[in-house]
Amino acid sequence: MTKSVTRVALRRAALGLVSATALLAATAAGALAADKVLLLVNGALGDKSFFDSANKGIEEIKAKYGDEVETKVLEIGDDPTGWEPALLEVSEQDWDLIIGGTFSLSETLGAVAEQYPDKKYILFDASLPFEGGAYPNVYAVQYKQNEGSYLGGILAAGLLKSGLPADAGTALGFLGGMDIPVINDFLVGYIAGAQSVTPDVKVSVAYAGSFTDAAKGKELGLAQYRSGVALGFIAASQAGLGQAAAAKETGKFVLGVDSDQEAIFAESDPAIASQVVSSVLKNVDVSLVRAYDLYKEGKLPFGSAETVGLAEGAVGIVETGNYEKLASAETKAAIADAKAKIAAGEVVVPTAFGMDTAAINAIRDAVRP
Repeated sequence: MTKSVTRVALRRAALGLVSATALLAATAAGALAADKVLLLVNGALGDKSFFDSANKGIEEIKAKYGDEVETKVLEIGDDPTGWEPALLEVSEQDWDLIIGGTFSLSETLGAVAEQYPDKKYILFDASLPFEGGAYPNVYAVQYKQNEGSYLGGILAAGLLKSGLPADAGTALGFLGGMDIPVINDFLVGYIAGAQSVTPDVKVSVAYAGSFTDAAKGKELGLAQYRSGVALGFIAASQAGLGQAAAAKETGKFVLGVDSDQEAIFAESDPAIASQVVSSVLKNVDVSLVRAYDLYKEGKLPFGSAETVGLAEGAVGIVETGNYEKLASAETKAAIADAKAKIAAGEVVVPTAFGMDTAAINAIRDAVRP
């Protein structure tokens, strides 16, 4: 689609400085400028999980809409002091839709959005206080990661019960990036799923205190494996790659997160890929394509937040590769049953959102090895 009609001309037309006839003629000729969509990554690509999934969503938007959309991904690093200047800078530019994610970025994005009421923003994996008509130019999407993790818990406990080597260990592990609600939502779903298979299951829980410190992730992963953990679930972005390396080093197993980490490592590090039993999916890509579809239709509910899960295809679990080989027929049947019942609302998975610290501690303490 040609860009002979510039955004400046469109704005001038809206102000009556260009004739409606000329604008209609340009429109008929297919000359309207493409939407401009920017993804801000408050970290870096290459985490093989969360941010890479968001990037995949931008690629899928471009593939779907072609010349109707111009896309760009901008990595702004993991130093929070640089996030506001970056958001202010891109908000001064002519992007139609600015996308950013994570709980850590939410406050900054909300503050900048208030300063640019004519701009449109998407916040993923976090929300804002929309009460009273606040943030009318922001749409937030969160995920029922607890639903995907419930399936991961069924798989992990099922493998521990019948599928892993007897000398692998007697407990499960969980490595979170930070001790925050969205990560603990993974945890409580994982524990609930595991308990549906083995009520007295033991789960060793640790937090890296970072989403980028892979060395810390490996240190904690090694400590878990050496203490008797057979399979660790990582919800820690790049820090979780450290536990994947620990699984490779010890011959233990790991449950990936956000993206299909077995497939991602298949070429770059087959030894890690062989230890990834499956991955709990947080399909950021699916949610961003869905959001842009609604935006194109003029139906994206700005000024509000949505939460998407199994029913919308926004979370799930990888059921190919090592999963297909390792999971027993009984475990696969249990996962299929849980998927159907959760999507139908017949099974409600517990969530960390709304839980206080005492309640989270009680869950962790109940499964402590």
